[in-house]
Amino acid sequence: MNKSKNTIKSNDLTDNLNLSHLSTYTNQLKEVLPTIPEEFEDVFWWSGVKYGKDTFSIYSSNIKKVIGYSGEQIQALPEGLKSLVVREDVPAYNKAYDSLSPLRKTNFFEHNFRIKSKDNKILWLKEKVVQYKNVNGILFLKASLIDITEFKERENELLKSVEDKQNKIFTRDNFLSVLSHDLRAPFSSILGFTEVLMNDPNLNENDRNEYLNFIHDSASNQLQLINYLLDWSNMQIGRLNPAPQRIQAQSIVFNCISNLTGNAIRKNIEIKSNVPESIYIEADERLILQALTNLVSNAIKFSTEGKSVSITVDRFNQEMVEFVVIDEGVGIPESNQSKIFKFEKLFSTRGTKGEKGTGLGLSLVREIVERHGGQVWFYSKEGKGSEFHFTVPSAENSILLVENNKEDYFRFERMIKEQFPQFKVYGADNGFEAINYVLRQHPSVIISSHELPLMNGVQFIKSIIRGDKRFNTPVIALINSYDEDVIKSYQEIGVKIILTKPVDPDKLTENISLCIN
Repeated sequence: MNKSKNTIKSNDLTDNLNLSHLSTYTNQLKEVLPTIPEEFEDVFWWSGVKYGKDTFSIYSSNIKKVIGYSGEQIQALPEGLKSLVVREDVPAYNKAYDSLSPLRKTNFFEHNFRIKSKDNKILWLKEKVVQYKNVNGILFLKASLIDITEFKERENELLKSVEDKQNKIFTRDNFLSVLSHDLRAPFSSILGFTEVLMNDPNLNENDRNEYLNFIHDSASNQLQLINYLLDWSNMQIGRLNPAPQRIQAQSIVFNCISNLTGNAIRKNIEIKSNVPESIYIEADERLILQALTNLVSNAIKFSTEGKSVSITVDRFNQEMVEFVVIDEGVGIPESNQSKIFKFEKLFSTRGTKGEKGTGLGLSLVREIVERHGGQVWFYSKEGKGSEFHFTVPSAENSILLVENNKEDYFRFERMIKEQFPQFKVYGADNGFEAINYVLRQHPSVIISSHELPLMNGVQFIKSIIRGDKRFNTPVIALINSYDEDVIKSYQEIGVKIILTKPVDPDKLTENISLCIN
């Protein structure tokens, strides 16, 4: 409401009414003030008198449950309840009350507005105001207010969801429109060249080879586009979710370089790499290799002959590892930089030797990286080259020690901490506890005693393999005595290092080093 006063002087109102003491009206206002049961915590009422811009109001006791202030505290504010209204809502609030008129026998309005409660929370209130009496220019009012904050928050969530869905539909439709053109266009040329090859017996060998090369390149490009589309669509519907494992970053980079050596040689481009052996990531090996390969392939594609491409990997922070691919190529024009990473744009340009692209490679990179919880970004200047960065989760260097014998456990733990201080040692005294840790944390090395409660070492490793088909963590098995059958059981499930107790510390250290490297 507007300005709240304990008294309104009689000469401000009318000569026919004595309003020098508004307490005269207090009992009358209370009579029309509904009683709110105590169990209702989201609604309160007020009733009041209004003359011009001056108002006096009394409030039901439930007001304190809703906004934290008592009726007396609201009356003491410079403008009553209006003093709590959020600034942006004040104009609409004033406009609603300005609609009240002494000239009308009845009047009613309702509106929504925000206030700041006593604990500084923003609340949405829905107010319904009724003018129930008009005496010589004095308006008698009563109103109900209900806290609709939860409803408004849900409404905003739904509106945002609808907007997101509309944007996705628009993006999908635009994407499909562009995609249909890109899928259809090459086949017209392919069919045209094949018809020439089939119908022109006098075609010379050079022209024939040129046409065949064009058909081969176009078909290869379309196959890559379809493969990218399949991977992307499978990610969208949850069929291709990353299956993270502990992977050495250096092996990812070396595999990428191996895959692209032929491309680099054809353009006389040197691929340089700087990747510490000690860096491991928690990622899906195939997907991250695909993301890195896409970036390096693009770097080669947009580099001129004789230039170089560099791949560096380093720690971004305690949780993430950063991959950086830098080229000395043609760069990306500023006008095209906003189109990078967007599936709906299908932005593609030819390489420095006319190489074609699908327009989906960088979009798939972003999808893969973000599915791993990382980020991807780039810097580029036309004529100077580009550098692309992406981050993926770092894999903690850890060793899991599964040992039920306390004396052996503490001896092995002390030795590992002394010889491998950069590794954390985690312990488990049975196979079930160890399985949960392995599937959740992917340790660098597992050292497991064969004699364990609940299940032996062989059963423990088999259980891990059943839970993770791509399990490849090195395992060192410790057996109490030499037993060919037990050794054979380990070898059959891929465990190559089997040591007999009592274990020689130097031998254990040597084998841990072998596993780590």
